[in-house]
Amino acid sequence: MIVPLAGALAVAVATAAPAAAVPTGFADTVAIGGLTSPTAAAFAPDGRVFVAEKSGLVKVFDSLADPTATVFADLRTQTQDFWDRGLLGLAVDPAFPARPYVYVSYTLDAEPGGTAPRWGDTCPTPPGATDQGCVVTGRVSQLTMGPAGTAVSEKPLVTGWCQQFPSHSIGALAFGPDGALYAGGGDGASFNFADYGQVGNPCADPPSPAGTNLTPPAAEGGALRSQSPRRAAGQPVLLNGALLRIDPDTGAGLPGNPFASSADANARRVIAYGSRNQFRFGFRPGTSELWAGDVGWNTWEEINRVADAGDGVAENFGWPCFEGTGRQAGYDGANLDRCESLYSAGGQTAPYYTYNHSAKVVATDPCPTGGSSISGIAFEAGSNYPAEYAGALFFADSSRGCIWAMQTVAGQPSPSKLVPFVTGVNTPVQLLTGPGGDLFYVALGTGELHRVSYPGGTNRPPVAVATATPSSGPAPLTVQFDGTGSTDPDAGDTLSYAWDLDADGAYDDSTDPRPTWTYTTAAAVDAGLRVTDSHGATAVTTVRVTAGNPAGLDPVPVIDTPSPALTWSVGQTVAFSGHATDAQDGALPPSALSWRLAIRHCAANGTCHTHNVQDFPGIAAGSFVAPDHEYPSYLQLTLTATDSTGRTGSTTVDLQPKTVTLNFTSNPSQAMLTVGGTEQRTPFSRTVIAGSTNSISANSPQNVPPLNLKYAFTSWAHGGARTQNIVAPATGATYQANYRLCWLLQPC
Repeated sequence: MIVPLAGALAVAVATAAPAAAVPTGFADTVAIGGLTSPTAAAFAPDGRVFVAEKSGLVKVFDSLADPTATVFADLRTQTQDFWDRGLLGLAVDPAFPARPYVYVSYTLDAEPGGTAPRWGDTCPTPPGATDQGCVVTGRVSQLTMGPAGTAVSEKPLVTGWCQQFPSHSIGALAFGPDGALYAGGGDGASFNFADYGQVGNPCADPPSPAGTNLTPPAAEGGALRSQSPRRAAGQPVLLNGALLRIDPDTGAGLPGNPFASSADANARRVIAYGSRNQFRFGFRPGTSELWAGDVGWNTWEEINRVADAGDGVAENFGWPCFEGTGRQAGYDGANLDRCESLYSAGGQTAPYYTYNHSAKVVATDPCPTGGSSISGIAFEAGSNYPAEYAGALFFADSSRGCIWAMQTVAGQPSPSKLVPFVTGVNTPVQLLTGPGGDLFYVALGTGELHRVSYPGGTNRPPVAVATATPSSGPAPLTVQFDGTGSTDPDAGDTLSYAWDLDADGAYDDSTDPRPTWTYTTAAAVDAGLRVTDSHGATAVTTVRVTAGNPAGLDPVPVIDTPSPALTWSVGQTVAFSGHATDAQDGALPPSALSWRLAIRHCAANGTCHTHNVQDFPGIAAGSFVAPDHEYPSYLQLTLTATDSTGRTGSTTVDLQPKTVTLNFTSNPSQAMLTVGGTEQRTPFSRTVIAGSTNSISANSPQNVPPLNLKYAFTSWAHGGARTQNIVAPATGATYQANYRLCWLLQPC
């Protein structure tokens, strides 16, 4: 493409992300691109492809060959697109289009019993997203397609899932082999501290009304909503952390469900519970087995299995009392009745498979460790993949950017046969099978639906790489191109070269591996290289060359404030401002500017993943309140400018938090204390963000080394209950737990 000196409409140029890697013989291609924060896709029996975008739009394509989307439904008004909330689940009726229904699950921008919109795509302070929380709910709806091929009505089927904090919202939708609609959702609780309803209890969980801070041991709020089917008779059962089996026309629980005889409508819907955020699930073909990925907290990701989704057994996967196969320290340390009774009586269904956040899934895979979020579940069925993939379970992790295959042993997916399948994916958030039985995945980070196919044969395509030296300068500009960095994965294959140096679309300007070309007029040129191997397989790439100062270049945004030197505390108001100029338009107006605030959540080993928090469109200046998040993490503020031709340019500033050291001691020393979700023997310290909320518990009673005598908690030196939340001060602090010896005259 050439952008001449004046008056041309140009496509924005972005730096290409590295291609995802697949096993030998497979190909990873973009099936549908140009999407905006896609979260889910679904294939209709008649070939149509539906795609959900986080904002609340549902788009439809006539087929995979259709490059142009039609907006099927616009649910943006009622959807809260904030942080991890949004339109997240999508399914098509198996009898479509005879039954012209599409099903969606989304974060409903309404408080329990309220109407949308309540907050919009933001959360003001107060109440603050991670302070008191902007309380919303979740909804599953049936959309009816009209004669024009778009939705003409929305019928809400289920509304619930009270959510105080901005993650672990609504989740997947899927039809089972029995024709039932299955739905899931997260706990809606804090991801920063052990949450049992101690921050206002806005969801009115037992034993106290809304507005009351719940306390152990009787508290049943926060993450304990995932255990609500175990509440005392007469107390409400909630949908949080549960898998539902419902009638796709009414939303009612179906006969045969474990609690079908209950007087509680929510209980009648539940077939399994005790999950933190079973964001994605799917059925193993030919069975009634439902397999769900559950996003963990500090340590473990889980794959859970419901052996028969239609039977009368309600599996309890144990969250928040358990994470992985062991007790979750943050909730165990709080001595909560709902967890203590599960520990003593048993009944937790252990996960089918777990992986630790600090460990590789496969020892040799290139995927980073640290941050982890299981984000996709699908099974091989009817593909032309090699035999070793027959019946395999595929699962994805959006933080690690990888997809693995759990191959089968005796017909059952086996953790002993794990292999990496797709690596280097930019935020995979759904896996599904589609035409030809191929695996597809939704890449949130690139706005694409990808297809992984197995073309067959032994020849693999080459990889084209081109450089230009210099890549910019005054006209006339003589450029040395180099394509010798191109490679072919098959030993013995040779490459031939064809260049399109004038960007006219024809690769007829040179066959030299290292040609030279002179650009005599001002222009921005995407010079093309096509390489062909000795078997005829090809690959193409482009490299941009800018001669002179042509109009139509990307606008240049500048963030004036805040400075990268700014450090922030939780709750601090941070002002931002910026401007942009464009070679053709000059100074751009505020309406051409858009800001995005994100949190980069990092692991101790330095790997990070992104949570987009909020967008601020059409303004040159504004402010935000720094949210709470566990450390290590930092804020990322991006300013994007769009000129009159649609070209864009972006710039980003990283904002590091103010941190403080919290020291934990005990009398006597070496007592076990729990901070957040992790327990440790004193003395120890934790680095946290100033102003952050942290849950602490003094485990009691406990045996304390070196003599292992039994001690009982008496007090914190700073006061307060044995289990409490503390707000990190502006400077370091020490927290000491005091204990007494348990003995005959003063037992525990």
